[in-house]
Amino acid sequence: MTARLPAPARREQILDVAVQVFARNGFHGTSMNDVAEAAGVTKPVLYQHFDSKQALYLALLAEVGNRLITAITKATAGATNGREMTDLGFRAYFRFVAEDHDAFLLLYGTGASRNEEATTAVRVLTAEAAKAISPLIAVDIDPVHRRILAQGLVGMAEGVSRFLVDLGDDFDPDEMGRHMADLAWAGLRAVRSEPISVELL
Repeated sequence: MTARLPAPARREQILDVAVQVFARNGFHGTSMNDVAEAAGVTKPVLYQHFDSKQALYLALLAEVGNRLITAITKATAGATNGREMTDLGFRAYFRFVAEDHDAFLLLYGTGASRNEEATTAVRVLTAEAAKAISPLIAVDIDPVHRRILAQGLVGMAEGVSRFLVDLGDDFDPDEMGRHMADLAWAGLRAVRSEPISVELL
C-alpha cells in the first residue's frame, strides 16, 4: 500500500492511475479491484473517494476533458490573429494526444467500450470542446455557423488522432498540428458568411 496522502492528493493519484486502467481495458473490462490494485490502495479506500465504478469513470471523463479544453485555451490565449489561433490550437490538441495516449483513448478510443451514460458524457465533452474553440474561429459568420464549424474542426482532429494512436508510432505533435492547421485555415478562409438554418440546443 502507498503512503498515506491527504484526501485531495489521494483522489488525484487514483484518477491518474485509473486513466491507464480504463483506457487499456475499457469500462466493462475494468473492475474496482483492478483500479485499487494499480493505485496501491484497498477497495475501502477507493470507495471513500468514488462510490461506484460508474462514478469513477464519469469523474475520469470530466477530468480528462477538462485537461484537453484547458490545454487548448491556454495555448491560444496569446494569439494575435486567426491564423495563429488555428495553429496554436491544433498544436495543443496533438500535443495532448502525443503526451498522453491513455487520456485520449479514454475519451475516444474505439476499444474503450462504455455504457450509455458515459457515452453521453463523451458527447457532451466533445460539444464543450467545440464551444471552447468556437470563439477562436476568426471568420465573420453568425454564432450558429461558427459552432458548427468548430464541431467539424474537433471531429477532424479527433479522426486524425485516432489514426495516429492506432498506428502506435510516436509522432511530432507540432509538425502534425501545423499540417492540420494549414488544412483548417485554408478551409476557413473559403467559408461563406451565409447563415445556417440549424437551431442549436
